[in-house]
Amino acid sequence: MSMTRTLSEHDIEHLTDRIEAAQLGAKAISKLTDDYPGMTLGDGYTVQLALLKRWLAKGRRQVGWKAGLTSKAKMDQMGVRVPTIGFLLADMFRAEGTSVTTQDLVHPRVECEIAFVTNTPLSGPNCTADAVMAATDFVVPAIEIIDSRFSGFKFDLQSVVADNSSSARYATGGRARLPKDVDLSCLGVVLEKNGEPLAMAASAAVMGHPAEGVAMLVNVLHELGMDLPAGSFVMSGAITEAFAVQPGDFICARFQELGST
Repeated sequence: MSMTRTLSEHDIEHLTDRIEAAQLGAKAISKLTDDYPGMTLGDGYTVQLALLKRWLAKGRRQVGWKAGLTSKAKMDQMGVRVPTIGFLLADMFRAEGTSVTTQDLVHPRVECEIAFVTNTPLSGPNCTADAVMAATDFVVPAIEIIDSRFSGFKFDLQSVVADNSSSARYATGGRARLPKDVDLSCLGVVLEKNGEPLAMAASAAVMGHPAEGVAMLVNVLHELGMDLPAGSFVMSGAITEAFAVQPGDFICARFQELGST
């Protein structure tokens, strides 16, 4: 995965302004490569990290990271073949059973994931699923509410990475489990909307094992000059495709052995 940069500091600041305004104002924008056709994946991550730096300076707190586009279902849905990562902030969290407003989102969609909480630092460039499992304190079931800020929910890899891999909100629930006590390679999950099943899948949809999604994330962080600290909350990637939601919808994800959220 090449992290070559082509854009100037001025261009990076301009694109960071554009992404921040779209996220805070819930306004759809055109994909960034429409105006910057030479933009690279490295440029996309530079914008993402510039946005993170800006928000941390404003007092927001990072809790971890998310892996994106890790399942065939999501890759097929979005027409993208490279997994991505994005940062997670504390104020993106929503408690289980509470209402999540949609008026401050552009294209809200939901997907179910397994989240890992680490107790040991992890670093690349050759992080493995085994190393992730050994560094995991516990796992919990989670729902991510993603929100692409691009018109028509259509984007390319460079743009979605700059848009923090569509991160918006997340909720956890169910039962925290030690990773050694569950077979994370084949947990079944049902995603429901208003009591009706939307999708059924197994955790192996995430790169064969959700810990592989976390290992990929650690290796991308290495390419960006970072490690994954102990105490990180990491969403390992969507098990199913993402589904659009409307005000008033009730969403539930039921995980084998982990309960529901």
